[in-house]
Amino acid sequence: MIGIIENYSVTEIPSGCCGMAGSFGYEKEHFEISNQISELVLMPAVRNTPIDSILVAPGTSCRHQILDGSGRKAKHPLELLFEALK
Repeated sequence: MIGIIENYSVTEIPSGCCGMAGSFGYEKEHFEISNQISELVLMPAVRNTPIDSILVAPGTSCRHQILDGSGRKAKHPLELLFEALK
């Protein structure tokens, strides 16, 4: 969807699961494994993404995992689409 917005290019992070899976990653007994999963692909890719790049993630828990793990805010795809249409 983002690729249809003029003047935007898309690079997909082939991360699979972000490790959060809803509230799973917030539960004390799952916190460590949740972070380990996010460190397999997602968080290294986020850290290697230029700071001026816009991060987009459709899942609420994925956006939380990105924010918690990197300090960077990821937008929902519809937020980006709305901003582009303004």
